[in-house]
This record gives sequence, C-alpha cells and structure tokens, in this order.
Amino acid sequence: MTRKRHPHGPPAGGSVGCRRLAAHGSANGDNCRDWIYPAPTPAWSNAVPMGGQPCPREAVTAIMHSVLSKSVEKLMSTIEILIVDDNQYMRKVVRNLLVNLGVKNLHEAADGIAGLEAIRTYVPDIVLLDWEMPLLNGAELVRIVRSPGVFAVPDVPIIMLTAHVERWRVLDATRLGVNEFLKKPVSGKALLDRIVSILSHPRPMVQIGDYYGPEPRRMPFEPLGS
Repeated sequence: MTRKRHPHGPPAGGSVGCRRLAAHGSANGDNCRDWIYPAPTPAWSNAVPMGGQPCPREAVTAIMHSVLSKSVEKLMSTIEILIVDDNQYMRKVVRNLLVNLGVKNLHEAADGIAGLEAIRTYVPDIVLLDWEMPLLNGAELVRIVRSPGVFAVPDVPIIMLTAHVERWRVLDATRLGVNEFLKKPVSGKALLDRIVSILSHPRPMVQIGDYYGPEPRRMPFEPLGS
C-alpha cells in the first residue's frame, strides 16, 4: 500500500482550506484542527474573575463553544465547494444549505462532463456529487478523477450526495474512492459534519492495487473489480 501526501491535509503547506485560513489571519495555517478543535484545556479555563472565584465550568464550556463556532464559521467562509448535479432544483437546495452554513465560494456544474472541467478549473476544496446524471454519471466521474497521472486533480475530496442509497451503490462509491456518502434530502448539519471532518481529519491518499483514494477505514479492503 502506497501512501501519498494529501494536498488537502495538514502536512507541509497545509490544505487549501488551511492556507486560506492562514491568509485570513490564522494563528497556525498548517493545521485545520487548530481552528476546528481548540485545545481541551485553554489558558482561560482557570481564569479568575474580579470576584476572586474561578470561572464556573459552564462559563468555560460556553467560551469554548463560542471559539469552536467562530472557527468553523471562518473555515466555511474561506473554502470553495463545487456542486455537480443535473437537477437545477437540487443544486439550488444544496446551494442554499451551504450559504446558510456560511460558504461564500460556490460553483455549480449541470452534468459530469461539466463537473470534470469545473474541478480542473476551480480546484475546489470539496466536490458534492450526484450519482445519476446524463453523459457521465457520478461513479464514472469519480473513476476518472481518481486517476493520478491522468487527471490533474486526483486528490480532491468527494462527497457523493444522492437519493439512491442501495447497499451496492454505497460499496461501489467507497471502492471508487469517494470520501463520504450522504442521502438526499440532506440536512445542513450532516453536510457541515462531513465537510469539517474531511478538512480537519483528512485521510491520506493511498494506492491499493487499482484503487486510488482516501485510506479505507476498514481493512482488508477490496477495490472495485477485484
């Protein structure tokens, strides 16, 4: 199994999202987790107010939640997301969810061919991909993208977002190299959780036989077609 440094992960220059955080005043642009998950025992946890009594645990928790919320808000405002879906209404629904989550940099593609071109052009931090599309469906798009040496951006994180959730589709999507799989209609919370997870805890990209994608969560792993 060959590991590859993930361009969206924390090593070296950090992820695209991390670098954008650094450019917007991050104290440490090399690791999204410094923004998403603050240290469990911050310096102000033992702060003593003017009355001389230590801060109540509830107050500390509230401050930590505030820091976390602001960190996530800053991350969401700096990343770029591409929505690839042939259904205009669904693109609008997903766009509205992302806007409500604070995402400012959004792109859309109405089919798989346009999706490939948009990935090359924008190099987004996350791709939200529908399965059933004309010309080139979601599975075929993932197969093309996850071709290092052939496709220019093979490591881009992909979330498959589809109403078709048969077990075989989930397995195929995993074996093709998607990062996450979500069912439509999707909630804003589910989207937020997956996006934050991908950017703050990126799995390294690996080559296992014909498989190229994020390191599988479970082993042994059987690539599609094996």
